[in-house]
Amino acid sequence: MFTNKPPCGPKRGHGSVQPRFAFEVQLDQVAEKLGLDPIEIRRRNFQGEHTRTVNGQRITSNGFLQCLDEVERASGWRERHGQLGFGRGLGVAGSMYISGTNYPVYPNPMPQAGIQLKVDRSGIVTAFTGGNDIGQGSNSVVAYLVAEELGMQPEHVRVVAADTDLCPVDLGAYSSRVTFMVGNATIDACRKLRAQIVQAVAEEWKVDPRRVRMIEGAVIDLEDSARVLTTAEAFQLAETRFDTLGSTGSYNTPTLGGDYRGGTIGAAPAYSFTAHVVEASVDVETGRITCEKVWIAHDCGRALNPVLVAGQIEGSAYMGLAEALLEDHDVNRFGLHAGPSLLDYRIPTSVDTPELYALIVESLDPEGPYGAKEAGEGPLHPSIPALSNAVFDAVGIRLKHLPFTPAKVLKALRQKEAARPASPVPLRAGKKR
Repeated sequence: MFTNKPPCGPKRGHGSVQPRFAFEVQLDQVAEKLGLDPIEIRRRNFQGEHTRTVNGQRITSNGFLQCLDEVERASGWRERHGQLGFGRGLGVAGSMYISGTNYPVYPNPMPQAGIQLKVDRSGIVTAFTGGNDIGQGSNSVVAYLVAEELGMQPEHVRVVAADTDLCPVDLGAYSSRVTFMVGNATIDACRKLRAQIVQAVAEEWKVDPRRVRMIEGAVIDLEDSARVLTTAEAFQLAETRFDTLGSTGSYNTPTLGGDYRGGTIGAAPAYSFTAHVVEASVDVETGRITCEKVWIAHDCGRALNPVLVAGQIEGSAYMGLAEALLEDHDVNRFGLHAGPSLLDYRIPTSVDTPELYALIVESLDPEGPYGAKEAGEGPLHPSIPALSNAVFDAVGIRLKHLPFTPAKVLKALRQKEAARPASPVPLRAGKKR
């Protein structure tokens, strides 16, 4: 059967963007009724860290309070919220997201991520990973971790990725799992290999293995600066001692989730946390919303590459704001595009994109590689509700349906005006009511 309906599938932060929009707008409404600052009500409802939620999900590190502090400070929230004058406003929203999930695409007890290392006596290490780099930089993260663990220069690490003929199985680039799971698998493989190399060098030098350190392309004796080997020489000693060198590593999540049907859904070894403050203006004559600035604070555990993390944060906020202001489907035509082709499907250009300020918060999660958590999907979630809340601060209307088109803004402004109590008509002299 042929249909012309558009194919659909998961996108960034799938399953969480829509409920977070509703939740964060409602939280602002609660704060309004209670007379609380929108940031303060979020502080008072802080989940905490190293705890469990009411539905049995385990929370490890939690930098949400630091995220709120960062966006509050950077945006000048205390001095500016509610003080920008009619037509301009600030809005805040927060969120969390999974760092991987312990429920694989197809349930099985085997590792969810695997790494194989091939060691060349010339000093080169090749890492084979099934992880798929779709632009998030996960291949480079593998190289960084190998270089860090084995004391090598990053340019001496090669990464072969996503070749199913050569690489171990990886379950895919989804659920913000690649850096977290492949990173842990990489560290596992490297530490097994490093133990062999250190043992071989310690035996050669006749010293305690704790004195041997691999760092910056060399192997040194911490107590005798005259003893130094290149990485290649250390590899050759280890190959002589142990045979051809190689190593494997893997990662599988611990058993997680509540003890009830569906309790594994949303269960993750770690969770990231995000807070946004959006500054926006509303033209009450045209209904056009202009998003001017966005401050995004994201708790990524540890930023293994701060430039990549900042790029992910900015890209997430960009996508969220595009969904809020421009991207549209015709709900009366079963999800088909409102325009005749993709040429008419509006996405932000550089002219439409606001100033984005990426604020990295590091909470050093005990489960992640060197404390890292996800940064690919979580920073998107607060964009839409923060913009809606900024519009309320600007002109006093609550936008709850996407996208926030000028027509919807004008309709909401008219409804607000119509709901205002009518002013009493002054009586003329000599007349009674």
